[in-house]
Amino acid sequence: MQFCEVCGSIMHTEDGTWVCRSCQHETPRDAEAEATMATREGQTDDGAPSVADTTEEASETVAEPCPAPDCDGERATSEMMPKPGGAYEVRLFTCVECGHRWRAS
Repeated sequence: MQFCEVCGSIMHTEDGTWVCRSCQHETPRDAEAEATMATREGQTDDGAPSVADTTEEASETVAEPCPAPDCDGERATSEMMPKPGGAYEVRLFTCVECGHRWRAS
């Protein structure tokens, strides 16, 4: 894949050149450079990167037990939603474990 050095758009190939569809800028193709772009030599697959659970004990979650019968979750995110046609707000919870949603009683 080649990007246009003038406008930054993705270029396509026409014969021996890269051509930008946006500004029509042309760059000659370099077979040696393109071969190094497509090689997998020296690359390793270490699997998926580890991701930290940012919801665990985060300030955006509250200690609120999930009411779903098959969930033992003890933390939930909360948000305030305005009620249509009134000045009242409803507090909505979403369980961090199972994603179950409920409103405060």
